[in-house]
Amino acid sequence: MAGNAAQDLLDWLTGTLLPLWIARAYDPARPGYVEALQADGTPEDGDRRTTLVTARLVYVFSHAHILGVPGALDAARHGLSFLLERCRRSDGRFSHSCTAAGEAVDGKSDFYDLAFVMFALGWYARATGEAEGIAQAEEVMAFLEDHLASPAGGFLEDTLGSLPRRQNPHMHMLEACHALAETSDDPRWLRRADALVALMQDRFLDDATGSLGEFFDDDLNPNSGPQGQVREPGHHYEWVWLLYHHERLTGSTSARKTAQELYAFAERFNAGPVARPVVNEVAPDGTALNDAALLWPQTEYLKALAARIEFEGDEAAADRLDGHLRLMFDLFVDRETGLWVNQVDRTGRPIIAPIPVRVLYHLVLAIAEVCRVKGR
Repeated sequence: MAGNAAQDLLDWLTGTLLPLWIARAYDPARPGYVEALQADGTPEDGDRRTTLVTARLVYVFSHAHILGVPGALDAARHGLSFLLERCRRSDGRFSHSCTAAGEAVDGKSDFYDLAFVMFALGWYARATGEAEGIAQAEEVMAFLEDHLASPAGGFLEDTLGSLPRRQNPHMHMLEACHALAETSDDPRWLRRADALVALMQDRFLDDATGSLGEFFDDDLNPNSGPQGQVREPGHHYEWVWLLYHHERLTGSTSARKTAQELYAFAERFNAGPVARPVVNEVAPDGTALNDAALLWPQTEYLKALAARIEFEGDEAAADRLDGHLRLMFDLFVDRETGLWVNQVDRTGRPIIAPIPVRVLYHLVLAIAEVCRVKGR
């Protein structure tokens, strides 16, 4: 990608994608954000709001403000107010979902949600320079440590003790710890990040195949049966990006080694002379378990490729990055409207379904990373 093409991509992000989505998702007169759109871009009506979507969009609009997008900070403040005043209940816990008025629909507190609450608070603090977000993130962290910490390691799925346990929320908590560490001077966030990387290497990583398990029992043993075989290439690439940045933040040499291992596993079944979508699930031997392709694994591949360019000087990754960007826009993302097809089948045909607004987090972060690395 030539320098002017990278600038064109940044201009599209800040001049088209983000302004259009601020207009779609944020209405000052409407509590919270829009949660989903019909395939034609029409907002889906409904009174249900989720902590996850609210937190992810607080991040998106905070990042947009940092990138200079007009109106983004107002949109972020709007969502943060809803997050703290309605998703968060009077007892201090966050509901998994609630009504526009803040009445709990699903009252459990969910680890995955809370990781994104902390991530959003870190980015909001970075965007505004206001320290209050860091203190609020510490309150969420204290809840996790007091109520969801597991004797087997890591954190439980939610306040109901749901199973299976997953690596995915721990990955996003690592992302939150990185964001908070970069926004504050508190060394606890990097210590927490180190503990999460060690947990992944000890319990989630399959040393025999160099791959990452997804589903685990209460003691963090891999689930038996089909669930225990699932490997998601998108999560491999997401961890790759996180681990290279963990090395940047902490100097950890083991993080780079694990990043290289996970990248090698995913590339063994993905890389080729022609760009193709990253599929949803494979087995440890690479056999496709779900060969449809969602949008979000494509964005995580872009981030992994950007990290390989930045930290390894990987020329092959640079070649693949340009091709995969083209593929993403050809198959998934409409440049004019900023809307997307959320999933294609194995032949590349779109699977028509509502557009989940939560995926905007993946798209914005990936495009911003590509622009940052290519602009260096």
